[in-house]
Amino acid sequence: MKQKLAALPRCAQEGVCVNHSCVMMSGSNLESRSSRFLVAGFAAASAALLLFAWLANEVLEGATLRFDNGVRDSIHSWASPALTAVMRGITQLGSPAFLILVSVVLIWRLAQTRRKRAAILLTVGAIGAELLNLLLKELFHRQRPDAFFGYAEPLGYSFPSGHSISSCCFYGLAAAIVTTRVRSRAGKALVWAGAALVVGLIGFSRIYLGVHYPSDVVAGYAAAIVWVAALRAAHGLWLRRRRLS
Repeated sequence: MKQKLAALPRCAQEGVCVNHSCVMMSGSNLESRSSRFLVAGFAAASAALLLFAWLANEVLEGATLRFDNGVRDSIHSWASPALTAVMRGITQLGSPAFLILVSVVLIWRLAQTRRKRAAILLTVGAIGAELLNLLLKELFHRQRPDAFFGYAEPLGYSFPSGHSISSCCFYGLAAAIVTTRVRSRAGKALVWAGAALVVGLIGFSRIYLGVHYPSDVVAGYAAAIVWVAALRAAHGLWLRRRRLS
């Protein structure tokens, strides 16, 4: 009970609200916070879009090959049977089969707990990420590099990395949904750090196994950030209109 009271504005705790100032103050704080999130999302999306556009241009001109091959060779020099086994396992965390299974379970759980808005957001995010991946691959038609360690070469084109797009979207949205129920800043930071670590390791595994160039992975992250930021902005605008209506 004390925790619930502590979460209320001071005037509400004391049972006093003069000329609705308490309600207005609370609404103003929510509006200000929402605006900050929208601005931050727009800035992140803009930066990611510029990065993706620059990488796409460099890839089309063949200007990334020296960098890509240098990084691939450097990472390949660290190879060991144990590390290869670990990377084969980690890369499955971003595979379509795994993400679809986990997404279905998480969406079902969200719907069961009456968090339908979060379930819809995750569904739209997952479907949109897959469509974006297919569209961009068909647009750029970049051939894949030769895979290492006899790893089965995936079907489809190389740019951008589908594992990077899908994993960044899924784990990013999942972290956003989970942290809405986490109160402490440390807890929120831990969830986001864990999501970022998993996404980063998935991207690294694609380079280590030789099925993607480094520029494919970075471009995949950039495309995913643009898509997630667009979803966040659309959701924020919808909430704002709902409050005003």
